Amino acid sequence: MTRTAVEIDRVALDGHEAFRRLVVEPCRPVVIRGAASDWPLTGAATIDQHALSAYLARFDAGRQIEAFVGDPAISGRYDYNDDMSGFNFRRQAMPLAEAVRRIATGSDSETLYVGSLPIANALPGLAEENRLPFAPPGISPLIWIGHASTVACHYDMMDNIACVVAGRRTFTLYPPDAIGDLYVGPIDHTMAGQPVALAAGAGPGDPRYPRFEQARDRAITIELGPGDALYMPKLWWHRVEATGALNILVNYWWDAFPVGPDQPFPTMLLAMSAIAGRPPAERAAWRAWFDHYVFRLDGHPLAHLPEARHGVLSDGPDHARMVRAHAMRMLRGG
Repeated sequence: MTRTAVEIDRVALDGHEAFRRLVVEPCRPVVIRGAASDWPLTGAATIDQHALSAYLARFDAGRQIEAFVGDPAISGRYDYNDDMSGFNFRRQAMPLAEAVRRIATGSDSETLYVGSLPIANALPGLAEENRLPFAPPGISPLIWIGHASTVACHYDMMDNIACVVAGRRTFTLYPPDAIGDLYVGPIDHTMAGQPVALAAGAGPGDPRYPRFEQARDRAITIELGPGDALYMPKLWWHRVEATGALNILVNYWWDAFPVGPDQPFPTMLLAMSAIAGRPPAERAAWRAWFDHYVFRLDGHPLAHLPEARHGVLSDGPDHARMVRAHAMRMLRGG
């Protein structure tokens, strides 16, 4: 069963607040058609590869970048090698202009991909000419340029607006709670920072991943063309296929709901180190405490007391700082 994503007209997003209210706060993927269709960068890519290369050259700071380079046999599917000891591509440093030239001209001898490149460093000034009016202020976008490619299913730890500039992209999304059905790879031996869902690239009925059929039925497939954008909340799994001969995407990462200095994922790792190896019955007990204090399935844990007696659990601007200070005192034995 193929599911579809919510779509919102870009006209309704008349500022940051409308974007936050209509798109971000519901915490589900949203397609925004034509969000970047007015960009000069999108226009140059629509003309031809020469116009695109000339436009990018206006901003090129001449920096060395890192590209993924693979043999034609991988067909742009950047992944682990067969025994997961390494990867099926190599990393190669080169000037951005060379990478753009090799991608734009095409080749039967290689597949090449430049990802997660900060525009402010590599192409200063480009972001100022290609603004996303509803994007939260202060976010520095990144650019992704490559041949046809398939990026393994992974998640981001930040909220993401992905804008297609050239080529077409197919996003296959799985919700965060599908994690147990996706057969996730190592968290400390990854291709580009995040662990990948090994089952998402497998064919139907693969005996290595029997639970994946449950996730397959929950997949959301989204087709984007030049100018279209997709908002993805953090922790949504996504597999990305770029099908044009030359593909460009610009994206914006940010934390839409920061509550303090500590990030959720490393906080989870600390919880793993303290709890994951304990007996099942004790883990179940800690799960009840996490549900009560962290996930708050029954509401605020001190709702039965006057707010003045909530102490470090008081809601407000100082909540995270107070909890952190209390935890640090306990870690120091104070």
